[in-house]
Amino acid sequence: MTTEYVDAGHAVRHASLSSMVGKAPPVVRGVTYERILNAREREPQNWLTYYGAYDGQRYSPLDQINTENVKRLTPAWAFQCGSVGMHSGASTYSFEAAPIVVDGVMFVSGWDGWVWALDAKTGQELWRYKHAIPYDVSLCCGNVNRGVAVAEGKVFVVTGNAHILALDAETGECVWDKTYGDVRAGESATVAPLVVKDMVIVGSSGGEFGVRGHLDAFKLETGEHVWRCYMIPKPGEPGSETWPSEGEAWARGGANCWVTGTYDPDLNLLYWGTGNPAPDFDGEVREGDNLYTDSVVAVDADSGQIRWHYQYNPHDVWDYDSTMENILFEQGGRKLLAHFDKNGYWYVLDRTNGELVRAAPFVDRITWGEVTPDGKITRKVYPEKEGEPVHFWPGPAGGKEWTHAAYSPRTHLFYAPVQEVGATATRRRREFKESIPYWGAGVEVDIQDMYGYVGAFDPTNGKEAWRWRNEVPMCASVLATGGDLVFAGEPTGEFNALDARTGELLWQFQCGSGHHSSPTTYSVDGRQYIAVPVGFGAWAEGFAPMMLGAPQGDALFVFALPE
Repeated sequence: MTTEYVDAGHAVRHASLSSMVGKAPPVVRGVTYERILNAREREPQNWLTYYGAYDGQRYSPLDQINTENVKRLTPAWAFQCGSVGMHSGASTYSFEAAPIVVDGVMFVSGWDGWVWALDAKTGQELWRYKHAIPYDVSLCCGNVNRGVAVAEGKVFVVTGNAHILALDAETGECVWDKTYGDVRAGESATVAPLVVKDMVIVGSSGGEFGVRGHLDAFKLETGEHVWRCYMIPKPGEPGSETWPSEGEAWARGGANCWVTGTYDPDLNLLYWGTGNPAPDFDGEVREGDNLYTDSVVAVDADSGQIRWHYQYNPHDVWDYDSTMENILFEQGGRKLLAHFDKNGYWYVLDRTNGELVRAAPFVDRITWGEVTPDGKITRKVYPEKEGEPVHFWPGPAGGKEWTHAAYSPRTHLFYAPVQEVGATATRRRREFKESIPYWGAGVEVDIQDMYGYVGAFDPTNGKEAWRWRNEVPMCASVLATGGDLVFAGEPTGEFNALDARTGELLWQFQCGSGHHSSPTTYSVDGRQYIAVPVGFGAWAEGFAPMMLGAPQGDALFVFALPE
């Protein structure tokens, strides 16, 4: 076996191994912006972008697998990489990605700079790429990566040391490599890129180290930097009045964009969620609403300019990042978006202007405060005094963490994985030091009195339509399909198929390791497959501490009906 090195990473050749071919078919050459734009309607057999389509619905019209036959679902193949050698930062070697599929070829990323191309029908490895990441990078919540984007013959992926890479989709060789974050300051990257027009768009990570979050656009072909949109305004810019006028709280304010956004091509707007302000919990050093933290920010795709925003958690003192997906849908002729926030409320907004349509709770226990249907916020419990423990629900992992909800245009319901987990925070002052965690409290997450569920929610009234309850929190993305199914994984390893209209459990498979990733679906030669990466890890103590020490694993399972 020969190995060819390119820049800071390398494509690993397999031409001499009988089971690996070393090259993928040229299927990505023809993936254009127009194809991604029409992905769901014109080629439902593929999963061309992170959420399946720009709207973030995580819905596929494929219906070969349905409520009548899902009980016959069986493993078709599995892929495992394993782990060798040293890793950058703390790593549990687990998947957090959403597999991309183009005409029978799957592209998926893993921990520590790995990317693979696989035969989507058999699981045969076609090529692999390994990016060299320094061992001493500052990582908040595990060595993880949430996926790739594909277009124009290239596979795009970010790295733990804040690079954006373009790989040749046929060989895995690096075409271009650009740095877009300062790893010395604690910046990193975990987001799945989003291709829009002739650009690839990525967000930064590292808010727990006191960095200033940003969104960046690069040219697909050359890697040329097109624009940067900072999510913390500097003095004099709109929103800067929400930060202290003295000092540099704004320069280390957080608001990182570490989960992939959605896009409305008609409005030419990106909808990107932003993370918590820094330092977490300690609001005294950053008086004000702290824009644009904990917000959805509508950004002009061509210029990178902010057109409007809605702040879900002004002056956040609970670590309630709002980076999670903003799902686009239409109702009554109105362009809307929906967002399930860590704070336990879900929101419906007019996506043309950010006007609030509705806010409603989606969890059972909310003690931090209250959000009225018109969006007014009343704070009740928060770490107010130095050294005084305060217990609140939901805990800092939220009623729903970064893992994603789904929407079915067949049932007109949203489906969300829910975590009923509380926590105790004790505020402590920490002076800012570059690349050192800027964390304003000690946090102890409850290990008892917790549970979870998949809930179905009606956007017309905000109410829960049905619930499938579980003894442990549900902390993996869900997937909705045209077969009226909702797929959802558990921390304990079970992968479930639920009836999208009733919530009835129809099928279950034990994957041997917990789920904290994003399943996708596709078809090859007329056969539908369900792909789910597994491997439990990252910040498990935050959202499912009872699972610490459980099997972690790393595997990609793919299911289908028997041939």
